[in-house]
Amino acid sequence: MLLPSRQTLLKLGETLLVGAIGGAILTAIGMPAGWLSGSMIAVAIAALAGRPVTMPAPLARVIFVLIGISLGGAVTPETLNGVATWPLSVLLLCAGMLCAMFGSAAYLKRVHGWPMLSGLFGSAPGALSQVMAYATQYHADLSGIAIVQTIRVVILTALLPLGLALSGFVPTGAPIRASAAADSPLEIVLLVVISTAAAILAHFVRFPGGLIFGSMLASAILHGSGLIHASMPWWVVNAVMVALGALTGARFANADLRLVLKHFGAALGSFSVAVAIVSVFAAASAFTMSLNLPAVVVSYSPGALDAMMILALALHLDPIFVGAHHVARFMLISAALPIFVRVYGQSPPPPAPKPPEKRPVQDD
Repeated sequence: MLLPSRQTLLKLGETLLVGAIGGAILTAIGMPAGWLSGSMIAVAIAALAGRPVTMPAPLARVIFVLIGISLGGAVTPETLNGVATWPLSVLLLCAGMLCAMFGSAAYLKRVHGWPMLSGLFGSAPGALSQVMAYATQYHADLSGIAIVQTIRVVILTALLPLGLALSGFVPTGAPIRASAAADSPLEIVLLVVISTAAAILAHFVRFPGGLIFGSMLASAILHGSGLIHASMPWWVVNAVMVALGALTGARFANADLRLVLKHFGAALGSFSVAVAIVSVFAAASAFTMSLNLPAVVVSYSPGALDAMMILALALHLDPIFVGAHHVARFMLISAALPIFVRVYGQSPPPPAPKPPEKRPVQDD
């Protein structure tokens, strides 16, 4: 196993320090989920300013597992009440996401001249790795799609908590609840070991968001059954939020600021169209089934799965409800992408033939 170089560690240290400063500032001024959104904004600004921000993949995997463990710690038997009403909400979510994708893609095509397939790639709310794989295969505008996708995630993560707070649905500056985990070190060890094993298993079988949902499921079972009462300490949860915010902000590393500005209008416009469409379905779900409105808003938000899940934790929302909707969204997009490619895509050009090998001329 190769150890990270000194240069990589220095870059990581700078990234986390910038994220922590940004998170501390927004938390101090009372911003809900300030550690997450402040870290993301600060690291994104640093990246666009040319700083060498980075978040190594192994550390990102650890972050996802800790997110899942923290989410599961919020589960109690009471959170499972009303499960019978979720299928209808999930169906409304799927319908809303498909409508939002096509509406957003139509906007990108008519206003910004994108091909329909590229517009669908740029509008897909989730499954970014699959989106970029298809976009590469079909020679779509990779930079435009990546920028539009990233700006949507940044806008949601930064502004959604503020919007909920200004609307009076969540209190400003709501702190993460402290846990009694420090009094139960053995329970913490068992919680981490079992949840990590479940995360690895879910990731191995390629369950959507396996590292998060595997650890969350194990943690939820342990807490919901009463076998374990300890949760992750508050300082671990806040540190995870800073790291996740830095991971999201680091997407702008090595980005050309002029290219970002070029696609900013497309990102903002397509995002606005998608949100307007999804809001109709979210309102129908919340009011027809008397669901918790902030939980519905976060569940229907077309943002990154990891960011939306940790946002649910920061805002003290039901993680099982939010998680069920985001898994459904991820699976919907994963199933829909091959269909979109078949309907709107052209066969990718075959690879260029290799030039014939030149044989050396033999002298007679």
